[in-house]
Amino acid sequence: MKNFLDDNFLLQSKTAQDLYHQFAKNQPIIDYHNHLIPEQVANNAQFENISQVWLYGDHYKWRAMRTNGVAEKYITGDASDKDKFLKWAETVPYTMRNPLYHWTHLELQRYFGITDLLSAKTAEKIYEETAAKLAEPAYSVRGLLKMMNVEVICTTDDPIDSLIHHQAFATEKESFKMLPAFRPDKAMNADDVSALNAYIDKLEEVAGISVTSYAHYLDALKSRHDFFAQNGCSVSDHGLEQIYAEDYTQQEISAIFDKIRSQQELTAQENLKFKSAMLMQFAEWDHEKGWVQQYHLGALRNNNARMLREIGPDTGWDSIGDFSQARSLSKFLNRLDNQDRLAKTILYNLNPGDNELLATMIGNFNDGSVKGKVQFGSAWWFHDQKDGMTKQINALSNMGLLSRLVGMLTDSRSFLSFPRHEYFRRLICDIFGEDIEKGELPNDTEWVGKLITDISYNNAKEYFNFG
Repeated sequence: MKNFLDDNFLLQSKTAQDLYHQFAKNQPIIDYHNHLIPEQVANNAQFENISQVWLYGDHYKWRAMRTNGVAEKYITGDASDKDKFLKWAETVPYTMRNPLYHWTHLELQRYFGITDLLSAKTAEKIYEETAAKLAEPAYSVRGLLKMMNVEVICTTDDPIDSLIHHQAFATEKESFKMLPAFRPDKAMNADDVSALNAYIDKLEEVAGISVTSYAHYLDALKSRHDFFAQNGCSVSDHGLEQIYAEDYTQQEISAIFDKIRSQQELTAQENLKFKSAMLMQFAEWDHEKGWVQQYHLGALRNNNARMLREIGPDTGWDSIGDFSQARSLSKFLNRLDNQDRLAKTILYNLNPGDNELLATMIGNFNDGSVKGKVQFGSAWWFHDQKDGMTKQINALSNMGLLSRLVGMLTDSRSFLSFPRHEYFRRLICDIFGEDIEKGELPNDTEWVGKLITDISYNNAKEYFNFG
């Protein structure tokens, strides 16, 4: 019987163990998509307790606690940090076979050296032990990142963000980089015309451009795109139900924009045309600057209207959607490629039924100009666990080149989430190791080791060219 979470966790063969410890374990981390708070990095924040760094904003844990019968008071409510942690500790033993059980104990081990299993019995001791360590300078935000050998983090930032914290951090000589990523989804979301107008008003202030027409709107957004580039940004990101690729004319979009500014609701078709035009414009700017663009597709958000009203979005009420992806995605990528305006692109799906779809779609637009120009991104959100990662890896292996994958990312709001890179690397090594031991791949340690090093680190280093 194997010990839980020992040095060879997830590594089911001697070959897998050798591959991981020789080639993957010590590679630096390039985390090219996360939701960390730039202010906390710039100010080198120090957390008072583990709840602040672990439970604030983590809707994965919140969903598990609610399912375990924990009242909202102890999740997003006004209970003390310690009481919230105790409720999480009570929940952890019930998360067995959920990835949270692995994440929780990996993070306790890697950051704090704690090998006790978290439960109601151990909660008090672990809370006090972690609080004492978090008070040490080595456990500041930057210290936590350095523990994991982080080289680059890309945060997720709205076009109207000031980037003052990125600017402040950039003046310092640190061992890692913090770079912004351009996330303009609010600028193209015409589902709520009043909210979009309020956003445009803020954009006017930030850009210093009066927005009275669609042309002015593009000028203002382009100025922000330029501003992000001036501050080290070379990555964009969208979180969409699906790609929008309706046919439209510039005259139509100008008229639709006038309708928006006059606070008139759009028809369903007008909404789709507006989103399509905006998405295309952002993609063309990304290509002009040589950026990498990312598309996260398939989330059905805000399913619980009551809880959305009470505690707001991004609090754990989203799920997998079953949107039709292939035709519009093909049309969008083809429209860009046909004009030679397709930037390096990473596609992520939330519905596992779309794995093979994306794994084959990327091959339609990999034209030999860049290694892995169009990527099937690593398993995302509900799938960044053993089964989901394995399915994504296998689909890409069968229908593309796993060897050109740009590796894992955290997509997290927590500074304790970086062992997810380790988890991914262990799975990659286990999959290669199993194939070698079955005789399905040659026992060529040097070559396979190179591929694992590339997937873990080198591919991302070359692809993103963060310098």
